[in-house]
Amino acid sequence: MTNQPNSHQLGKILLVEDNENDVILTRAAFKRAKLAIDLYHVENGQACLDFLRKRDPYADAPTPDLILLDLNMPILDGREVLQQMVADDKLNHLPVVILTTSAEEKDILTMYKLRCSSYIVKPIDFDQFMRVVHDFADYWFTVVVLPPKETRRT
Repeated sequence: MTNQPNSHQLGKILLVEDNENDVILTRAAFKRAKLAIDLYHVENGQACLDFLRKRDPYADAPTPDLILLDLNMPILDGREVLQQMVADDKLNHLPVVILTTSAEEKDILTMYKLRCSSYIVKPIDFDQFMRVVHDFADYWFTVVVLPPKETRRT
């Protein structure tokens, strides 16, 4: 059984990342993976919560199938975002994958205690990064069964 979106519906990923170079690399990696994905981007944790809660300027934002969350960002960091999401009944079912440069055991343990779905340390090498993003997207959009759309309305 596959969870790959049909040709009429693309998988929706919200990338929460403040580093523009990492945003460019991630977009390029998803493009190279050739999967049916719409990639949305916000620069910080507060914008992420506004997007998810459909606050201006994101009133018409879609509910993502998956969130790729960096840890170290301005305004609200990834830890604070996930804390708020876990406490919010309208958001706590959304899968959150941490995509960060931090390999600190403390960060990894904290994020899993907050119920992140996965924790990925960004590879420094471009080719490795491309492979990680491809494998990530393939797993989340062809293997994993995501919550039904009706459940994800916010």
